[in-house]
Amino acid sequence: MIQSAIIDAIRQYDTILIHRHVNPDPDALGSQGGLAEAIRAGFPTKKVYQVGGPVGNLDWLAQMQTVPDATYAGALVIVCDTANQPRISDARYPQGAMLIKIDHHPNDDAYGDPTWVDEAASSVSELIYDLIQASDGALKLTAAAARLLYAGIVGDTGRFLFNNTSPHTLNVAAELIKQDFDPTALNNRMNQITFAQAKLQSYVFMHLNVTEAGAATVVIPLEVWQGLGLTADQVHAAVGTPGRLGEVVAWALFVQQPDDAPYRVNLRSKGPIINDIARAHNGGGHPLASGAKAQDAAEIAAITAELAALVANDKE
Repeated sequence: MIQSAIIDAIRQYDTILIHRHVNPDPDALGSQGGLAEAIRAGFPTKKVYQVGGPVGNLDWLAQMQTVPDATYAGALVIVCDTANQPRISDARYPQGAMLIKIDHHPNDDAYGDPTWVDEAASSVSELIYDLIQASDGALKLTAAAARLLYAGIVGDTGRFLFNNTSPHTLNVAAELIKQDFDPTALNNRMNQITFAQAKLQSYVFMHLNVTEAGAATVVIPLEVWQGLGLTADQVHAAVGTPGRLGEVVAWALFVQQPDDAPYRVNLRSKGPIINDIARAHNGGGHPLASGAKAQDAAEIAAITAELAALVANDKE
C-alpha cells in the first residue's frame, strides 16, 4: 500500500524537506504545511522544513523556511501538489536521498519513488488527511494541520462548488473542523478580495468575448493589472469570474506577463475537458482546471479557436 511506504519513509529519515509548486494556491500550501505539522507533532525530534519561493498574498496562511544546501544531504524530500518537475518551487529538491511525489493531477511526469497520485481526490490536502489516518497515530492531526488542510480543500473545490467534491471530501472537511481552529474566519479570509481585485473582475466582465455556444475569453494586458497596483498572484482572483455567468460553459484568461514573458493562460470549464488544450500549449492540469502559456497574439488566437470548437462540439 502506497501510504504505508510513505509512512515508512517518514519514520526512516531524521530530516524531511517538503516542497510544493511555484505560485502556490491554498492546496499547495495547505498540503505542504499540513503534512509538515502532522509530522512534527508525531515525531518531535525530526527536523521538518517547508521550503519554496514566495507565497504572495497567501503569507497569512503559511510561510516558508530558509535552509542551506547541506540540509538536503541524506534527507527525505516530499513534493506536494506538483504535476511536473519544472513547476517545483526550489530547484534543490533532487538533492535529497529519497524523493516522494504526492499529487492529484494527471501523472504526466512520474518523478519520485514512491509516487502517490490520485486524480479522483479533490485536493492533495485531502490525500494528506488520508495519509494521517492511515498512519495508525504516527502522524498527528493537530489544529494547525487541520486549518491548513481545510484551506487546501476549500481552495481546490471552489468552496465545495466543483464536481471534484465527493462524499469523502465532505466527510474529511467535517472531521477537520472538529479541530480547534475557526473555519468561518478562514472561509471569510479566503473569500476576501481587495478593491483593486474587484476592479479587475469588472474589467473581465466588460471585455469578455463569449461565443454562442458559451466559450469565453478575455485578454488582460499588463498595463491593466499593473495599473491597478496588483501583483501577478493577485490577478488570480479574477480566474473564476467568467464562470459566474450562466451563458459561459468554458473560459480562458490570457494574462500578459512582464518582460515579454509568455502570456499566462488560465483555462476553466463547467463540463468540456480542457486540459488537452493546455497540454498542447506548454501546460497541463485537471480536466476542468488547467494552465498554459501563449507566446504571442497568434497563439492566443489559436487557443481561442480551439476552445470555441471544443465547446461547440460538446453541445452537439
